Amino acid sequence: MANPFARTLMILVGVATLIVYAGLALLGFTLIEWIAANPPSPVVTVVTFALIALFGAYLGYRRGVVRLAANLDARELPRHRAPTLYRRLDGLCEQMSVTQPPLLLTNLDSPNALSVGGPRRGVIIVDHRLLDLLTIDELEGILAHELAHMEQYDTFINTFSITLTRLLVGIVYVFLLPILLVLVGIDRATDWFAGNPTRRRLGLAGLFQYGIGLVLAGLLSVFTLLFLAHSRRQEYRADQRAANVTGNPEALARALSKIHRVTESRRSLQSLLYTHDNQRQQRPRLFSTHPPLSDRVDQLLEAADRPHLTDRVQ
Repeated sequence: MANPFARTLMILVGVATLIVYAGLALLGFTLIEWIAANPPSPVVTVVTFALIALFGAYLGYRRGVVRLAANLDARELPRHRAPTLYRRLDGLCEQMSVTQPPLLLTNLDSPNALSVGGPRRGVIIVDHRLLDLLTIDELEGILAHELAHMEQYDTFINTFSITLTRLLVGIVYVFLLPILLVLVGIDRATDWFAGNPTRRRLGLAGLFQYGIGLVLAGLLSVFTLLFLAHSRRQEYRADQRAANVTGNPEALARALSKIHRVTESRRSLQSLLYTHDNQRQQRPRLFSTHPPLSDRVDQLLEAADRPHLTDRVQ
């Protein structure tokens, strides 16, 4: 039989634990009630929310360029090693609203290219194998595609969308925190009452978090599908912009086809940034960051038949 003194002490600790958590929850409920009774104007709420999201997105956007280049161990391609390629890049930047970005070489998982940053501060990262795989016209098409992403702020828009979603999820958890505190207090107090404060179990708090997680996962799934659909539209727009600027959509179509043929299976969080997503054949179209290669090539070949694209834009 357990020591009566120890048993009484455990019950008292359990009661104290419940009181502490209930007090914290009460503070949370009081704060929420005060906010509900004194709500800021809708304009202030929206502006504040947008500014926080924009600030967070900008930090992630700026730090992402540095982190990605460092993680990939990318090195700038000297102009004297590829003078023709740089002349093409110079011409593209003159036509597009983009400050010429550094052209970095690295060893990606597969022959591919990606761009990070916007039209004023960005970089283009190219797998070194592309220099041997593609002709100069095809490389120009790839560079124009990446410059189009930078020109249209695609990286920032994607970062802002992700930051906004995380912020919304965080706000939901903040408003649910008082309920969670009450349930955690009940679980821990019950463990003390049972004389086993160190036991690990799901408990009411765990069930509550699991249920909220399921609801948020469903909402995030909807957001993910919308986000991926937007990402595929970004790729189409970048292809169209590259075709218009270079006046040679067939070269970009050939480049995408070559990259597709030599690409090996890869899974990476960076797939959203690549010129070609070689995971698309492994998953349904709805879950792909890039459109089907055949669709992109068809659109580029259709563009090649348009009269205004027969000559390079000067």
